[in-house]
Amino acid sequence: MDTERYRVRPGDKVRLSEWSTSDVETFNGAKSDGKEELERYNERLLDLQQMLYAEARHKVLVVLQGMDTAGKDGTIKHVFRTVNPLGVRAVNFRKPSTLELAHDYLWRVHQHTPSTGTIAIFNRSHYEDVLIVRVHGLVPTEQWEKRYAHICDFERMLADEGTTVIKFFLHISSDEQRDRLQERIDNPDKNWKFEHGDLSERLHWDAYQEAYEAVLNRTSTDAAPWYVVPSDRKWYRNLVVSRVLIRHLERLEMSYPDPPADLPDIQVE
Repeated sequence: MDTERYRVRPGDKVRLSEWSTSDVETFNGAKSDGKEELERYNERLLDLQQMLYAEARHKVLVVLQGMDTAGKDGTIKHVFRTVNPLGVRAVNFRKPSTLELAHDYLWRVHQHTPSTGTIAIFNRSHYEDVLIVRVHGLVPTEQWEKRYAHICDFERMLADEGTTVIKFFLHISSDEQRDRLQERIDNPDKNWKFEHGDLSERLHWDAYQEAYEAVLNRTSTDAAPWYVVPSDRKWYRNLVVSRVLIRHLERLEMSYPDPPADLPDIQVE
């Protein structure tokens, strides 16, 4: 499965209208085949995550961003279905608290970055401070404009200190978002997901697309790459995210720690 086509390389000029939200071309099979493949990816991810935890040398930060209904929660649920929760932690960044607003915008984020041997998953992230802040004009333009450089420096520092940073933009179409929002209204089992704010935010669709393009163009680096994941088809989204994660973890060339030298001679009484 070729996932490099979804990677935004430094210097790329991304126009999201030119990136498919429904592409499935890198997988040769139907939806049912994709679900079977995901089970194999789940098992491989578990193996790698356990090795990461046991070796305790590396750290991994996974950033999930996307429009409302893009599938951030679903990605966490399906991609990380089999991992050991002792070594994986998901953090959901909602509206900042009064305490968080009293600090710099990276303060609330930095304390949740992964420790050695663990994976941290950010459901939304520090990028909200160049997304919703930009779209709604919550701070002056000259203030949020500086944040792209801040964020690149922050992620470079994390990488230099041993953190593998992988960022996913879950790319859905406006039509798909409309259908998913309507399902939250029509399906009683999904009513709890519906918020009136989702409808008002949808009115800013074009402004958010521009804001995301700026993020992808200005903050995808070799140390912290962005992947634009086609997400209209949930099963394919899960495959792409899983495969990218597996490739990055395999590149760490991890191994389990050597056992004690006297292990063969030990007998449990």
